[in-house]
Amino acid sequence: MEALAGSASSSILPARHPPSRVAAQSLALRPSRCGPLRAAGAGGGKDDAQTAPAANGSPVLKLRSNSSQNGVLPITADKSQKASSTSVSTDSSGSRAGLFRTPISGGVQSATFAHGLPPPALAVRNLMEQARFAHLCSVMSGMHHRRTGYPFGSLVDFANDSMGHPIFSLSPLAIHTRNLLADPRCTLVVQVPGWSGLSNARVTIFGDVYPLPAEQQEWAHKQYVAKHQQWASQQWGNFYYYRMHNISDIYFIGGFGTVAWIDVKEYETIQPDKIAVDGGDLQSLKELNAIFSKPLREVLSSEGEVDDAALISVDSKGIDIRVRQGAQFNIQRLAFDVPHKVETLEEAKKALHKIIKDKQQIK
Repeated sequence: MEALAGSASSSILPARHPPSRVAAQSLALRPSRCGPLRAAGAGGGKDDAQTAPAANGSPVLKLRSNSSQNGVLPITADKSQKASSTSVSTDSSGSRAGLFRTPISGGVQSATFAHGLPPPALAVRNLMEQARFAHLCSVMSGMHHRRTGYPFGSLVDFANDSMGHPIFSLSPLAIHTRNLLADPRCTLVVQVPGWSGLSNARVTIFGDVYPLPAEQQEWAHKQYVAKHQQWASQQWGNFYYYRMHNISDIYFIGGFGTVAWIDVKEYETIQPDKIAVDGGDLQSLKELNAIFSKPLREVLSSEGEVDDAALISVDSKGIDIRVRQGAQFNIQRLAFDVPHKVETLEEAKKALHKIIKDKQQIK
């Protein structure tokens, strides 16, 4: 088996590597996994939407180019759908509360303001730091299977460089590795850890993946260990590091009716929230849940019986909670009511204590 792996690796890896459009500083070893906080703007956009009747009279969503809409795909519905939309209450602090992530008229900017969400480009950077696994979709090559040209999806782990470009540790024997060597075009679908429902925030990143040259393999391994620690897949065998050198497009669904094409340059230059990098790991979330899971469940039960509440992500503006009501799961967003960005785990604890205290007083 060792001989087979060795021969496969030497025969698959290309002798040359494509030039990268990414600035040289993105390949510099970062002293820490968090960078300085920077102000974020809304993501640039490409698409708008309009409806046209289909043959059966149902509305059909059509795309058109309109840069003035800031990349938002408005959610269209007929009058009966609008009438049945779930209502969302507003407390005295101005933040909206509700157990269901319902579409919001106005798209990205309205949803970001009403729910205390980070701007879309920042939300994507935070998501890329918090998630450890993703679905890699490559184009099926003719090396393994007769379905040449079909999309091939697989689950992979990944890390990021300082500009948010994904780094992969791939086996030369894997089908997706052979696919990428034949055709580097792919998409990476990343979602918030701890939740797999359709109300979950997720992002699809389009790009081209190539193997890193030998002199950058050690650098890539350090990025991997920083994120995955002992679980870095490099330890299990003959793996080689690859990187998405060119990001061509980013499509983000925030879960609150937030749908946008993110400007790639904005994504590459903005820095993730410090709390998302340092406090978004499994151990920090476990610590927060040990303290706040029960109080949050009691607070959320004022809007309907809640059987379980678990924090699944945290950023500088608030938290996402996975809520269980019987056999039904939903996501609840709670915004921090503090005059500054939350950057540390201790600041997050203080902000959560304030949320619970304020909502208990309202009750």
